[in-house]
Amino acid sequence: MQTAEKILVIGSSGQIGTELVQELREIYGIDAVIASDVKVTEQAKEGPFEVIDVMDAQGLLTIVKRHKVTQVYLLAALLSATAEKMPKFAWDLNMQGLFNVLDLAKEKIIRQVYWPSSIAVFGPNTPKVNTPQFTVMEPSTVYGISKQAGERWCEYYFKKFGVDVRSLRYPGLIGWKSAPGGGTTDYAVHIFHEALKSGSYECFLSENTVLPMMYMPDAIKATIGIMQADAEKVKIRSSYNLSGFSFSPKDIAEEIRKYIPGFTISYAPDSRQQIADSWPQSIDSQEAQKDWGWKPEFDLAGMTADMIKNLKK
Repeated sequence: MQTAEKILVIGSSGQIGTELVQELREIYGIDAVIASDVKVTEQAKEGPFEVIDVMDAQGLLTIVKRHKVTQVYLLAALLSATAEKMPKFAWDLNMQGLFNVLDLAKEKIIRQVYWPSSIAVFGPNTPKVNTPQFTVMEPSTVYGISKQAGERWCEYYFKKFGVDVRSLRYPGLIGWKSAPGGGTTDYAVHIFHEALKSGSYECFLSENTVLPMMYMPDAIKATIGIMQADAEKVKIRSSYNLSGFSFSPKDIAEEIRKYIPGFTISYAPDSRQQIADSWPQSIDSQEAQKDWGWKPEFDLAGMTADMIKNLKK
């Protein structure tokens, strides 16, 4: 067991944080990983927990010093669909939180930063199929704009101040351990719950909307993988493309029918359709494969089988 690190996960009770904290504690030990969120959550019963508002730089510094934190995983953010409802707050939260954490690393108070980006950095003029690592980025959402700006700031802090910051552009994430957090790809989580509960689902995207997705165990593996990689192997300090598999609502419905034969799906596209239409359909993650050995384990069939098995429990 590795014990030298002291890890703070900010925004730990969200979709990624819930599973990331569990996995990090398996690796480093329960006491080495501090979960934190803006309010007390169930995680407070499971190990070290702090209430942190990431926009409060002084409060953040106090907790980092108290626990002698070496690594910060900054997951606190407002996601795509939610951010569109309160753009100014989303921008402030997504950017100020990042500055507060990067500054801790710049001042050598912490050693390493993880900050997630997203396929939301791409826009309607980005090549949609096999979207390359370096390409046109003209995001059309507040979330995407903040993530694109964040990528530039991460790279700037690395080049200017030597900050060891690492990042992945997540596709849509699917998991069974926590509720989705207000993103455009969340239908791919809701659909399983509704299929098991009522046998039908009304989708907020149209049937042939293909988007890049990833099963949560792969996302967690990639997140810890890039943080554990030797620094010289991490060549891209803005954010790495990350890919799992791509599918449409129609595709996933067909896969679910293999387990729930009578399952039906209907379509009522809403404002999230416009967001989805501006995103890529598939992602090229060759750079991550080449630099630090990224390789996903799950495809659509494997993910569907595992989701249904675990949600039935």
